[in-house]
Amino acid sequence: MPLNPIDIQNIAKRYAEAWSSHNPDSVASFYEEHGKITINDGDAVVGRAAIADVARSFYEEFPDLVVRLDHIRSAGNRAVFMWTLEGTNTGPGGSGHTVKIGGWEEWRLSDAARVIESNGRFDSVEYERQLAEGL
Repeated sequence: MPLNPIDIQNIAKRYAEAWSSHNPDSVASFYEEHGKITINDGDAVVGRAAIADVARSFYEEFPDLVVRLDHIRSAGNRAVFMWTLEGTNTGPGGSGHTVKIGGWEEWRLSDAARVIESNGRFDSVEYERQLAEGL
């Protein structure tokens, strides 16, 4: 049975809050046990433990990382989660510059309201420019 748009809106809100919580296991808990995330056509990261490692790497680079929900669109068990990430790259070897970048994740959700598959995108050229030069 497809999820309703209000449920998906609530999932997206809590997912952004999970990213901002700096708790990698909280981020991973939104995924099915063998769920996967792909970022900018990179290699798929599969499983909650590996997804938690991805989140942990962002927290190491951006100790003040915040993710905001900008918008969510959904149809059945598919959704597009549009977000803004902001943080200062003060982790080990960091540039010290603040990054503010928008992107989205295309989700395929299970009937249990967990992400089966996420295909994420953001402007990597602008991200790298902000890392080097700041906003």
